[in-house]
Amino acid sequence: MPDAVLLVIGAVIGAALVIVLLLTRRLARGSRDLGSEEERATYRTLHTARRAAADLRKSGATDLARAARHVRALLGSRVVALVGPGGEIVFDGPATGLTETARTIADQVAAAGRRQVYSRQRGSSEDGEAVGAPILVDGAVWGVVIAFADPVRAPLVRATGEVAEWFAGQLELGQLDSSRAALAEAELRALRAQISPHFIYNALTAIASYITTDPPRARELVLEFADFTRYSFRRHGEFTTLADELRSIHSYLELERARFGDRLTVRLRIAPETLTTVIPYLAVQPLVENAVKHGLEPGERGGRLTIASEDLGAHTEITVEDDGAGMDPERARALLSGAESDHVGLRNVDLRLRRLYGEGIVVETAIGAGTLVRIRVPRSQPEHETVAR
Repeated sequence: MPDAVLLVIGAVIGAALVIVLLLTRRLARGSRDLGSEEERATYRTLHTARRAAADLRKSGATDLARAARHVRALLGSRVVALVGPGGEIVFDGPATGLTETARTIADQVAAAGRRQVYSRQRGSSEDGEAVGAPILVDGAVWGVVIAFADPVRAPLVRATGEVAEWFAGQLELGQLDSSRAALAEAELRALRAQISPHFIYNALTAIASYITTDPPRARELVLEFADFTRYSFRRHGEFTTLADELRSIHSYLELERARFGDRLTVRLRIAPETLTTVIPYLAVQPLVENAVKHGLEPGERGGRLTIASEDLGAHTEITVEDDGAGMDPERARALLSGAESDHVGLRNVDLRLRRLYGEGIVVETAIGAGTLVRIRVPRSQPEHETVAR
């Protein structure tokens, strides 16, 4: 064989070896970047648990089936059965002929209220062994986790008990989410109920007074009344934007100005960059209504209402101020504590803000010196959805 051919073959083989070495080093480096085998195993477990959590909190039949798949991955058992509160059973894995066995195990575990291990001798030979653990929610058995294996070893027994407790925790969190949603809806219903029939009567009376003297103005007020009621009684969304809330406040104040005339002066000092701030629905409007009803309306001269917003970096600060009657600072504290039943809207807004952000409203007031109400909300709230108008 000519020397030239040998040189070419040697060069090709050498290049191939270099490529193999480079690929090996890259793969090894990539493996190190992903962490050790223990770290990757931890990640896989946490990832599976996170995916299972969403399904566990829903607990419908379809969600239970998906949860069973995740639970089986966590336990590494041959078959997993989840038994729900209505006795429904969902399996993941080859479960032919296991339904009655699973039902018997579930009944016994629920009756005992504690973890149970079932050996081959206690069941039919083809069923193998199993461990069942109760899912306890508020002290009652909600359901049962059953893991089939051959054989059942001590680590699986402990893991099944831990998964059942974790399952119970997810269900309790799901109930908490539902309770919070129900509480939020109840609070909004309470706010809607505070829309005074007296205000509605006055608004319609003011509109009626313009029908013959100024029909275009009456038409405008009817539209403002429709916008105000549509926003106040909308059925979706716990959050809105400051811009949308201000539109509704504009409609409300137009109706009040039709009644007050020149006795009501409104001043807005709104920083444009704060208009997109996400705020709880009906967080500012009740403060404005409170200022008009309790601050300005009692006086014959009326007064001035100032609504302002300011960008404080991480927060938006919103203030509602009137130069009306004011009140004793001790009474303001009593209103926020719930000791007095007046100004329910003020108390409601304070409770909602505290529940959401840990910080409520600040009231600065004195008798005869007007009232200033201040709230602060975070500028960034990606977890809160809004419904654009």
